[in-house]
Amino acid sequence: MNKKSIVAALGILAWGNLLAQNKYTNPVFDQNTPDPSVVQAPDGAFYAYGTGGTCRKSYDLVNWEDMGIALKRPTWNDSVRTDKEGKVHPMRFSLWALDVSRVGKKYLVHYASAYWGNETRTGLGVAEGTSPTEFTDCGKMFCSTEIGVQNSIDPCYVKDKGKKYLIWGSFRRLYMGRLTKDGKRIKNPSHLTQVAGTAFEGAMVYKRKGYYYLFASVGTCCEGAKSTYHTVVGRSKKLAGPYVDRQGGRMLDNHYETVIKGNDRWKGPGHNSEIITDKEGDTWLLYHAYDALDPEKGRVMLLDKLLWDEEGWPYVEGGTPSTTPQDAPVLSKKR
Repeated sequence: MNKKSIVAALGILAWGNLLAQNKYTNPVFDQNTPDPSVVQAPDGAFYAYGTGGTCRKSYDLVNWEDMGIALKRPTWNDSVRTDKEGKVHPMRFSLWALDVSRVGKKYLVHYASAYWGNETRTGLGVAEGTSPTEFTDCGKMFCSTEIGVQNSIDPCYVKDKGKKYLIWGSFRRLYMGRLTKDGKRIKNPSHLTQVAGTAFEGAMVYKRKGYYYLFASVGTCCEGAKSTYHTVVGRSKKLAGPYVDRQGGRMLDNHYETVIKGNDRWKGPGHNSEIITDKEGDTWLLYHAYDALDPEKGRVMLLDKLLWDEEGWPYVEGGTPSTTPQDAPVLSKKR
C-alpha cells in the first residue's frame, strides 16, 4: 500500500470512529437515578440530579460521570410515630425529586421531603448553592396539611413573563402557586391554581411556539419490571391552563396524550427532566426506567429525541424507549 492509500485509509478509519462517537445506546447512565432533573452550567456542562440527592455530570448527555451527593438528606421533617403497642418508631423523611434551576448566579433547588405512604406531613423544601455539585438546605417551604394539597411532592419550578411559579403534587391533583421573588416561598398559599387531575405526578412545563406543554407521569412508578409508569402530556395557551389533549379533553379531568410508554426491555419510563435543545434545534428527553434484564439496579437514566408532529404534539419515535444505537445530540463540548 502506498503513502496516499495509507493516509486515505487512516482518514476513513478516523471518520468511522467519529461516527461511532456520535452514537449512543440506552441507558446513558446505568445506575439508579430516579426522577431525574437536569440543568446546564455556564461552561456547557449538564448536571442531572436524582432522588436521594445524587448528581451526574456530562458534556454530551450521553457520557455521564458520577459526582456523588449534591444535597444531603434534610432532617427538618423527621419525627416519630407510636404504634398500637405504645412503641415509638423514628420517621426519617427521604429526599425525593430534586428540581434544580439556575436563577441568576445561583442554583435553586426545590425538593420533596417524603415518607412512603405518608401524604399529610410530606412536603416541599428548598436549597441553593453557587456550585452545581453542592447545595445548602434552606429548610421547609410547607407540608401537605399546611398548604392544603395532599401528597405534596414532585416540584417543578417555572419562570414565565418575569414571574416565578411552582407546580407540584402526586395523584391528588397538581397545583400551581406563584413564588416570592427569591423563589423560596409560595407568595399566597391561599391562592393556588389546580392544573391537572388525580392521574398525574412528576410535572414539567415546556413552552414551544405559543403553547405551554404540561408533561407528567401516570401509572405505578416503583414496582420494578411490573411498573406501569409512562410519560404523558397536555397543552394550553396559558401557563395556568386548562391543559387539553388532541380532542380537547382536559387534564383536569384526567385526559392526556401519551408521549412514551414501556416495552419489553424498558419498564416504567417516566418522570422526565427539563427538555434540552441541541445545536441542531432537536429536543431531547432524559427520563428514568427499569431494565427488564436487571430491575434490581433501580431506575436508570435513559435519553431519547423528542419529536413534534405537524400539529405540534410531542412524541418519541415508536412510542417507547429506544433499544438500538441512536444518533447522539449535537452539542459543543467545552473543557
